[in-house]
Amino acid sequence: MSSVDDLKKELEEINQKFSDPTIATDYKQVAELSKRYAEIERLIISGGQGSDSPRELIMEIRAGTGGDEAALFASDLYQMYKKFAESNGWSVAVIDSHQNNLGGLKSITFELTGTSAYKFLRYESGVHRVQRIPETEKSGRVHTSTATVAVLPKAKETDLEIKPDELEITFYRAGGPGGQNVNKVETAVRITHKPTGLVVTSQEERSQGRNREKAMEIIRTKLFDEKRRREEASLAGERKKQIGTGDRSEKIRTYNFPQDRITDHRIKKSWSNIEKILAGEFGPIADAFLE
Repeated sequence: MSSVDDLKKELEEINQKFSDPTIATDYKQVAELSKRYAEIERLIISGGQGSDSPRELIMEIRAGTGGDEAALFASDLYQMYKKFAESNGWSVAVIDSHQNNLGGLKSITFELTGTSAYKFLRYESGVHRVQRIPETEKSGRVHTSTATVAVLPKAKETDLEIKPDELEITFYRAGGPGGQNVNKVETAVRITHKPTGLVVTSQEERSQGRNREKAMEIIRTKLFDEKRRREEASLAGERKKQIGTGDRSEKIRTYNFPQDRITDHRIKKSWSNIEKILAGEFGPIADAFLE
């Protein structure tokens, strides 16, 4: 498998060939070069490994604007991805989560493992918007709330070097439902990456060591993702051909309950039967992006 640097070098060579006037008139050769160009582009975006190669990814869902309703929507999204993963035989393991009083999720970080999982879920990164009447709304007024989703292929230790002196590690007592150790032993872990200010917590595992290991995986994955995003940004011209940028600041999709319609704003496509899709039948949306 070629490294990202090798792929970038090949991309530059193809760009040079495109400017060759003898090639410009050879339509067959141009078509072959264009096909290889698109293939290299996909490989670079996925770190040189192919879009369906990573079997392990970390997903993070956070409630955005909308208070309790946003937290309930974040919970709905988590259940959708979880049930879709289970229907495909993938495993889901929660690393860290924070609930509100209504059972919604202020945030949740979980690990997902399975063949082709990244291929099906990679375009979920971004801001998801819901329009519906909250159960607590007495006047029947439709509210708009948001939640952000991040999909990160899990980084390996060899992908990124993190020096011990760059980390500040603290331990605390986990909160929420759990085993007998919860609130009695300081098993939860908080790691701060001092150069960037990135803070990660893990509290779902029963031992301090396992929580530390999980928190380090998230730190490494997020830093590696940022490195990849910088590399992708340098390919400005190539990025125009991608379906959106995947940037988490984009409003990528709207879930409109009164009209029973989900609309993806990047590919201008809609689906009906929201309840069914949120219950895990996410396949039609995932397939639309594979096309």
